[in-house]
Amino acid sequence: MSEEITLEKVQELVTRGPYHKWLGLKVVAVHDDGIELKATWREEWVVNPERSYTHGGVLAALVDLGADWAMVKKTGRGVPTIDLRVDYHSAAMPGDLTVRGKVVRIGSQFSTAEAHVYDAQGKLLASGRGTYLTAPPKA
Repeated sequence: MSEEITLEKVQELVTRGPYHKWLGLKVVAVHDDGIELKATWREEWVVNPERSYTHGGVLAALVDLGADWAMVKKTGRGVPTIDLRVDYHSAAMPGDLTVRGKVVRIGSQFSTAEAHVYDAQGKLLASGRGTYLTAPPKA
């Protein structure tokens, strides 16, 4: 990578997408092999008004985003998801969420990363692993 990947640059890249802005994503830390994000809770995430827990699709999106952006120091960009597996461990009740993504393997064409989603008390809510297309973009 010729351009330095700073926290501010990653924040700018991550929030280019309207959906990512809507999720209230904030980049907390960027490491050589990972990332930490915060997602600001929204009432619209609720799937069951009587129970107030967050829709699993939001958790899956956060797993995907955490794994994808874990590779930003190597790729300098977000990359397309090829395959994603998500495991749900506990219901996500109202409150901001923390996502920690970590690179498992960087390849010349395909790479693997994983992510974990936690509530404010540090309880594991969801985890997963994805395969991503990390080949350089075609000119």
